[in-house]
Amino acid sequence: MRKRFNCYIEKLQDKITNKIGDLDPDARLKEDLWKREGGGGGRTRVIENGAIFEKAGVNISAVHGELPVSMKNYFKVKTGQFFACGLSLVIHPKNPFVPTVHANWRYFELYNSKGDIQDQWFGGGQDLTPYYVFEEDVRHFHQVCKKACDLHNEDFYFKYKKKCDEYFWNTHRDEARGLGGLFFDYLRPNKKFSIEKWYDFITEVGNHFLEAYVPLIEKRKNMSFSESQKAWQEIRRGRYAEFNLIHDKGTLFGLKTNGRIESILMSLPPRVQWRYNYQVKTNSPEEELISILKNPRDWI
Repeated sequence: MRKRFNCYIEKLQDKITNKIGDLDPDARLKEDLWKREGGGGGRTRVIENGAIFEKAGVNISAVHGELPVSMKNYFKVKTGQFFACGLSLVIHPKNPFVPTVHANWRYFELYNSKGDIQDQWFGGGQDLTPYYVFEEDVRHFHQVCKKACDLHNEDFYFKYKKKCDEYFWNTHRDEARGLGGLFFDYLRPNKKFSIEKWYDFITEVGNHFLEAYVPLIEKRKNMSFSESQKAWQEIRRGRYAEFNLIHDKGTLFGLKTNGRIESILMSLPPRVQWRYNYQVKTNSPEEELISILKNPRDWI
């Protein structure tokens, strides 16, 4: 399974970065091939300062080795050889009317002292972080998420949409990071779903990603915006950065397993504002966003 999924994310990275290049042909794609001390490595691809994308990164990695003590304690194991591979992407658009998007699809194996698989699971998801609310855009994103889920189980969308709302929650701000999507973790083989069936599900979600997000770029990328609207985007990006640095499990796992810092922090936006005690105007589009972030809603 590890070879199969690693091959999948390599091809998916190509597919997504090719589409990003088509959308923003003047932007230069940087690629880094890197190795991790302790085992494994990855391939990082980043676009910066494009006409459409202020920053867009699509990373894949496949790492292995001995778990650090902190992660052994987390997983409650004494021996700690592991393998983990996945694709992680974050796209920060230039135009504040185009939402930021994040996605991650990953696979993990944990081994016993004999080298046999002791545990294995898939995780990941995708979520949308708009700066201004266009309900038809958010509904489209969620409808495609549901379509992918329904091909495997009609309960999955509602289950994993709820988990997404719960996970991407800035507890110190008492608000969501964005307007949701899907989040799932520890998808282990069981009586109903083998590891092969979980593979089919997670790759289904990955295969639908561009369908969920690209139409939003194409619809909003040429809209005119003001300096104040751009400033609002940068203020909200500050909340995005706060979540990633304080709460995100993937970021924390990478830091605790001696991951590559540039790849781990690739998700952070390039331009951010933190204004002291910033308050939005009453009955404004900015207040509309905050109201939804405080009280996540159903989009389907």
